[in-house]
Parts: sequence; structure tokens; C-alpha cells
Amino acid sequence: MTTSPLSPRLIKGGIVLIDPGSAAVLRMIALQYNPDTLTRTLQVQATESGGGQDRSEAMRLKAPPVETIKLDAEIDATDQLEFPGQNPNAVSVGIHPQLAALEMIVYPSSSQMQANNALAQSGTLEIVPMEAPLTLFIWSKSRVVPVRLTDFSITEEAFDAHLNPIRAKVGLGMRVLNVNDLGFTHKGGSLYMLYQQQKERFAAMARGAGAEILGIGGVL
Repeated sequence: MTTSPLSPRLIKGGIVLIDPGSAAVLRMIALQYNPDTLTRTLQVQATESGGGQDRSEAMRLKAPPVETIKLDAEIDATDQLEFPGQNPNAVSVGIHPQLAALEMIVYPSSSQMQANNALAQSGTLEIVPMEAPLTLFIWSKSRVVPVRLTDFSITEEAFDAHLNPIRAKVGLGMRVLNVNDLGFTHKGGSLYMLYQQQKERFAAMARGAGAEILGIGGVL
């Protein structure tokens, strides 16, 4: 899908992978097309009341809500195939590279797997699970959140003569990682706090309703 050079620059959503130790950026992945919809779900983390518990706990929140994000991203090599001389990868392997870049988010690296296998072969009793890069979902500068991918589906919809996929839809499900998951001192925890503080600023900008709009004279 070509656009006029006079069109305003479109900001795209995407995913950034960060080294959890050094905080160095490992990879940036921009979505080819911004999806039309993005679904967010908030699961409230409230203290359970009843069952002999103190009723004063009924108004307490244990932690930030568990937020999940779902979207469908489209990847299409049609534009690249129109200019094969400028896009040799699209001609030779289709959209395999774009799909693999997303898929590798949920794979441990082969070097990590081989290192752990070597430890197991040497008789090491306890092998620490492999640490993945810190994954950030970015949807404008107001939404930069650490996430863990929880659902990942790929529907390949078209292929070239060599059966390379040239069009696909990728469904992504993500769970936002908050300070309860990462801690306040972790880079991801710091980014989460900035995300929540931005929400608080947005909430302060919203105009409050008056009692008359709600059809009541007052609350108390």
C-alpha cells in the first residue's frame, strides 16, 4: 500500500527488546500496519472480603490490575514484490524474516539451549531457566509498557510459487508486567511506573461530572 510523499508521517506501534542486564536495545520491531482495534482488559486485584475476614479489607486494592492486551497485526509483502530489485529478501523468502523476528520473542536462543544442555551433560543439578529479553510494547509515547507474550498465533494467508508466505495475520496476546512482577528497581518496573503515572495525568485532565447530570441532589 503506497502513500503520497506529502502524507504526514504515520507513527507505528511496535515491540522493542531490551537486554535485562545492560538495558541495551537488542531489536526494534515496527508493525507494518497499525491494527484497527486493540483490546485491553483490566483484572482488578482486590482483597477478598467475607469468610471471616475483616470487612475493612473490602475497600483495599492489593496491587495494580492485571492488564492484558490483544491485537491482530497484518504483514504483507505485496508492496515489496512490486519492486523486486529493491527487495531481494521478499522475492527469495517472502515474509519469513518478519514472522521470525516476532516468533523469536518467545524462543530461548539456540546458544542458551546448548549451554544448558552442556551443563546438564556435565551433571549440574540445578539449571537456572533461561532469561528472555525485556519486551516492551509501544503504542505511542504515552504507552510504553513492559509485557510478556502470552498468546501467539499466525495465520498465513497467501504464498508465492515456492510456498514462501507473502501475507499473514499475527495475533498477539500480551500481559503487562507491573512492579509486583518486576520490582521497583528493575528497568521494566520503572517503565511501568511511568506508564501508570501517565494514566494518572490523563485522569486528572478528564472533566468530572456534576451531581445534577446523574439525576441526584448529592451523594452524602
